[in-house]
Amino acid sequence: MQKAAEKYTQMLTAPIPGLVTRLAIPTIISMLVTAFYNMADTFFVGQIGTSATAAVGVVFSVMAIIQACGFFFGHGSGNYISRALGAGNGEDAGRMAATGFFCALIAGAALGLAGIAFIRPLARLLGSTETILPYAVDYMRVILIGAPWMMASLVLNNQLRFQGSAFYSMIGITTGAVLNIALDPLLIFTFKLGIAGAAWATIFSQFVSFCLLLAGTRRGSNLLLRFGNFTPTPHYLRAIVNGGMPSLCRQGLNSIGTICLNLGAGVYGDAAIAAMSIVGRIVLFANSCVIGFGQGFQPVCGFCYGARRYDRVKEAFWFCVHTATLFLCCTAVAAFVAAPGLVALFRKGDADVAAIGATALRAQCFTFPLSAWIVLCNMMMQTIGKSVRASFLAMARQGLFFVPAVLILPRLFGLFGLQISQAVADVITFAVAIPLQLSVFREMDAEPTAPGGH
Repeated sequence: MQKAAEKYTQMLTAPIPGLVTRLAIPTIISMLVTAFYNMADTFFVGQIGTSATAAVGVVFSVMAIIQACGFFFGHGSGNYISRALGAGNGEDAGRMAATGFFCALIAGAALGLAGIAFIRPLARLLGSTETILPYAVDYMRVILIGAPWMMASLVLNNQLRFQGSAFYSMIGITTGAVLNIALDPLLIFTFKLGIAGAAWATIFSQFVSFCLLLAGTRRGSNLLLRFGNFTPTPHYLRAIVNGGMPSLCRQGLNSIGTICLNLGAGVYGDAAIAAMSIVGRIVLFANSCVIGFGQGFQPVCGFCYGARRYDRVKEAFWFCVHTATLFLCCTAVAAFVAAPGLVALFRKGDADVAAIGATALRAQCFTFPLSAWIVLCNMMMQTIGKSVRASFLAMARQGLFFVPAVLILPRLFGLFGLQISQAVADVITFAVAIPLQLSVFREMDAEPTAPGGH
């Protein structure tokens, strides 16, 4: 109880820059290691061939669906938990923690079984060509086996973060990612499992992460997961939907956007699919720091909003936006200069992949800094329960604007239109995010604040 009280006090009184940074460092490390694992996975599979590299990009859509569901239950329950703890209601928070976790396990098992049953038509639907299909099926089948614990791991990760225990979250995520990087070459080349070896490395390491994250819930002042607290009533399910819908929209449309991108790139051959997949992994690595920083902001935002300390919510938001924008400006310059070498690193000897990927990466470098505002606006709206606006903004970047860009721009500009589609979507999303966020600030200014706020 004393530890919980100390955590509560720190959330409401500690200086914002130090507090957010302390909570963000473990999540940034987790995001960077995970993003590095994704890049390493692509690198090792790239040694098999261009079609195998493209297959990873195709199956990434399935992994995005698993992640979408995991973040749906994780953010939906985590946002509720942080506000409940901020309001001093620990029993309510414990019921939500169990409900989100067990719902994710059940949903993961259902998704895995359905995917395996229809695996070949699913692989074609996701954009596999005839040369990519065998690799995609081998990779996807194994990934779907691990869907239950992959989904539940994301729930545990987010619930720990929203309780202010990012350190335990970091241990689980980074251990799994490092193990995955070590297992990739061992299973792919030493045991000669090919692309299926990369998939086995993924689900085994994710299981280790799951076990460590589950152990983390029993440390410190974290909420204990008890099946007796599993309460799938309309109240808790509705709260999960309200809090998790933006994540489901964002990650789900990310999967749909990736499918459209793969289908559009398929017109230009396996090299184009492989190139756009590689660029996606590089951009994810660049954005991982911003996402990690935002994840450090979310528990502060949730606690302070639940305690009606809106002054601290806004202070933390602006601190994160300024810091993240500066970082992304520097990253954009470095990535623009190094673009050809970065892409070629993943598929040496394939000039087409390098040329297509370099142009796409440089186009996205122009809009890197805009991601700071887009990501943090979305995270803030979601955390404080502005579900409709958060869901719309989440859908905008990877769905409402990206999918039309992928479908329309190649008709006008050919391959170049495909390469600039994400950058165009980012510019439009940034323009939309400005008035949405300002409306949230106006509403916050109109609400009464708790003593100590202003």
